[in-house]
Amino acid sequence: MTITEEQLRRYAVARSLFRPTTLSRAIGRLGFVQADPIRAPARAQDLMLRHRVTGYRAGDLERRYPRLALEEDFLVSYGILPRAHSALMHPRTPRRSWGAPRRKQAEAVLAFVRARGAAHPREVDAHFAHGKVTNWFGGSSNASTKLLEEMHYRGWLRVLRRDGGTRVYTVRDTEAPRPDDVTADSRMDALVDLVVHQYAPLPAGGLGRLSSLLCLGTPQWTGRRAAALARAKQRLGHARVGGMEWYWPATENPASRRWCPDESVRLLTPFDPIVYDRRRFEIFWGWPYRFEAYTPAPKRKLGYYALPLLWHDRVVGWGNLTVVAGALCCSFGYSGRGEPSDAAFRTGLEAELVRVHAFLGLERR
Repeated sequence: MTITEEQLRRYAVARSLFRPTTLSRAIGRLGFVQADPIRAPARAQDLMLRHRVTGYRAGDLERRYPRLALEEDFLVSYGILPRAHSALMHPRTPRRSWGAPRRKQAEAVLAFVRARGAAHPREVDAHFAHGKVTNWFGGSSNASTKLLEEMHYRGWLRVLRRDGGTRVYTVRDTEAPRPDDVTADSRMDALVDLVVHQYAPLPAGGLGRLSSLLCLGTPQWTGRRAAALARAKQRLGHARVGGMEWYWPATENPASRRWCPDESVRLLTPFDPIVYDRRRFEIFWGWPYRFEAYTPAPKRKLGYYALPLLWHDRVVGWGNLTVVAGALCCSFGYSGRGEPSDAAFRTGLEAELVRVHAFLGLERR
């Protein structure tokens, strides 16, 4: 199969930005939606779904989550995925086991949550007074919140809903039997296919990184990762383009004329499947995109939460959007030749800002 880099780029954009559909179908088609708590101007999961769900508004996922067959869980990162996909990773065995005191503490919390049916971290903290712990970025968090997160990761609890962005937990009572070797391998294959479907086309390095990141969701199968990657390379569609091997689902053809991105201008989240692989991003669009929310302000080049700016099949720059006193404030930067001079781009950008206002429930001023 003869494939060009241009065809791969168009394929990457067109297959990910499918025709908007219902929330449940969109998540099912994506397979996984990465979540992030930063709101600039909305959370990453909302920014991702607004392009793919008809009439989507910020917060719709949180509002509708309890009524859908979805789970919050780890895959290659933390996010939301169909319940059937989450089940492939359980029962999960973390790399670090609990000591007897920690297990006893968790069992007491489990009994508390089971008795109540659901529990907010604040309620658990008020009952047990576990104290404080240092979180991963050096701040202070409630120890109860940390314990609930560990119990969730181990499959003792699931997220029932969110209240104001905070996870409310319930007991996960469907304990699945531990799979045998054959079943474990088939699950690993299914999970690799899931992430390939999400992020294709992938250069070989990107495929390898994602298969390694799957160990976040399946630490009990870390030793199976290399074999799963080797099997994937045999069954996936692939071609050598630009001096490197690329992979995609075997049922798809990147050279097909069906992959035709529309003419819209779109502001993407930093975690969108189109821009997730930073190496691929630079290959396709010729400039390095960086997520700088955790970079000290004086060292930022693009901005706190720069949203890649897609036009047709080109990422031509980035935008920083904030809501101040009920008004949307925007600034834009451009790569390479600067802002496109084409009138169609300016019209498309204006249309995108109209959509952002509707998505955020803001009036234009």
